[in-house]
Amino acid sequence: MDSTNTITISFLILSDTHGKDHIMPKVSVDVAIHCGGITDESKLEEYCSSLEVLKSIDAPLKLIIAGNHDWSLDESAYQRLTAEAITRLDIGPELVRKEYGDVGQARQLFSEEQGITFLDEGIHNFRLQNGAALTVYASPFTPSPEASMGFQFKLNDDHNFSVLPPDNKRVDVAITHEPPKSVLDRTASMKRGGCDQLFAAIAKARPRLHCFGHIHEGWGAKLVTWRGKEGTTTTITAPSHLTEIDNGASKLIDSVANYKPRKFEGEDDVKDRQNRKEQLFRNGFKRTSHCKDDK
Repeated sequence: MDSTNTITISFLILSDTHGKDHIMPKVSVDVAIHCGGITDESKLEEYCSSLEVLKSIDAPLKLIIAGNHDWSLDESAYQRLTAEAITRLDIGPELVRKEYGDVGQARQLFSEEQGITFLDEGIHNFRLQNGAALTVYASPFTPSPEASMGFQFKLNDDHNFSVLPPDNKRVDVAITHEPPKSVLDRTASMKRGGCDQLFAAIAKARPRLHCFGHIHEGWGAKLVTWRGKEGTTTTITAPSHLTEIDNGASKLIDSVANYKPRKFEGEDDVKDRQNRKEQLFRNGFKRTSHCKDDK
């Protein structure tokens, strides 16, 4: 691409704020993205808290998707879970409405007037203030053994992530709640918690940027170099990070592991690690770890 036609876009990416009051970095960006996990219990007050966090970010375009905890944004999950609460916990309908709102009420909190765009699954197109055109794929869905929360499908089901947009135009940014399998998806018990179906779709579409959350222990960033030609996978069997990613040419920018104590490290290494952690906290980065490995 002719460098004279290239427009630089800055992003601020966050996820899994779970209704907590986070202090955002004092930076100005073109696009702010929230990858789901807006709430912990899907309560209206939690949505409002996360919305205040988003509103504090200096960005002309703010995009947000749901996650499995945000089940009141999933109409079928809302109907099922509120009915279960009323029956099993003997909670009155009035209390349910007070805590979670009516069907669709949580969605109404997101509006253009608030400067925040809520994305359902699919392809979305935006024109930025700097003139750049941005094609975004969004999906809140995650696999789960029980599929008991919001936007979930059972592990053996074929969700068919439709990452490629019509006419095979390139996806610039993919926003998902779930990580792709084997990319920044290590859980606390060191299992791989990502989705293989999502990885296959991402490996074919090869967006310029893929941001996701869900597995808190997988926090970090990685610059991936793909093998083979764009728009194809290099194997006729299920693609994996071993067949599709050139790991030797890829670079891990940062991860939670870089902030954990190591078996052989000197006093200067300990101080450096602590200083980097404190700098992250000052910039508004906080890590929570309440999600279970089975999601």
